[in-house]
Amino acid sequence: MRLGIDRLLAEGALRKALQGRRVALLGHPASVNHVGRHSLDALMALGGLDITAAFGPQHGMRGDKQDNMIESEHYTDPLHGIPVFSLYGSVRYPTDDMLDAFDVLLVDLQDIGTRIYTYVTTLAYMLDACAAKGKAVWVLDRPNPAGRPIEGSLLEEGWQSFVGAAPMLMRHGLTLGELVKWMEAQKGYDLELEVVGMEGYEPDLAPGCGWPRDEIPWVNPSPNASSLNMARCFPGTVLLEGTTLSEGRGTTVPLEVIGAPDIDICRIMQRMETLQPDWMQGCLLRCCGFEPTFHKHHGQLCQGIQIHTDSLHYQHWKFRPYRLAALFLKALRGEYPDYPIWRDFAYEYETERLAIDLLTGGTFLREWVDDREATPADLDDRLTPDEALWREQRRAFMRY
Repeated sequence: MRLGIDRLLAEGALRKALQGRRVALLGHPASVNHVGRHSLDALMALGGLDITAAFGPQHGMRGDKQDNMIESEHYTDPLHGIPVFSLYGSVRYPTDDMLDAFDVLLVDLQDIGTRIYTYVTTLAYMLDACAAKGKAVWVLDRPNPAGRPIEGSLLEEGWQSFVGAAPMLMRHGLTLGELVKWMEAQKGYDLELEVVGMEGYEPDLAPGCGWPRDEIPWVNPSPNASSLNMARCFPGTVLLEGTTLSEGRGTTVPLEVIGAPDIDICRIMQRMETLQPDWMQGCLLRCCGFEPTFHKHHGQLCQGIQIHTDSLHYQHWKFRPYRLAALFLKALRGEYPDYPIWRDFAYEYETERLAIDLLTGGTFLREWVDDREATPADLDDRLTPDEALWREQRRAFMRY
């Protein structure tokens, strides 16, 4: 299997169209080739390209920010002497001065297959800006570790935010190269947009089921995306960011464990099994205790569950993390009717709307959890039409 960056490095014919043009790279710590060398360093060592700038998304080009929602500054790369512009700092949308620094933008970002992952939004903003300024965009494609399964709802009209740039499904099942072509068609852009595709990528091949486990290293795309297991769980566990419960930040397994210090996890698990046991399939669920060293409930022993997709219990096409997390919240509401689930705080540059609504792209999930008469079938009725529509929409953009 060859990544887009490896093909660009190895195939001189691919690079011919870059000759005589100023090139910039949008990357992050997981922008590495098959031997683990950062793409910026590899491109610089290659020679023959006029690389004039680089861009970093949330957490930075080289990975300077550990916690969530911490901004990065612009700086000069100490190895190569080129400006590195932050797209998660004083601005999220590139300025004219930034765009004036290049003619072609290479995008080498490792996505994890979920709408709310901010790298998707940063790419969408850059695509929009480059289309307006006549700049070319080349996406160097990478695997989607969550694979082809889809789940969740489409972003509702009026709910665009930095964790929801376009009406795609929560768990979209596309690579970034496929997704960018969908964005182009959805927006009707007129620009030079190239996707340097992968070779030999088989997204349905087990055991990676989207991630070629034995061929390329796992490098954290963001500091808390610490494993393939996390990437598989993330379309569900990320919902806990909009709650008062811990999503495991401050532990060694962030977004793989969920819980709180003031709940009885046995009662919640029993209610989940009573409500909708099918939504708990495809993985191993383990009751556990954990104590965050920072973030929510730091220094307190939490009761919760850990989700395992890293054993023989894992069934790729049966695992539905979005429904699993929703069921957890529904069971919590049933066992603790007055529990203050929803966290009201400034989230990803939004101060008026609740974080849970920004994450889900509407108010429906929160309302379903809080409605004591609503059933799992009601949530299924809300999600299934969106999933069917997205399945058809994405078909024309699947390359692998």
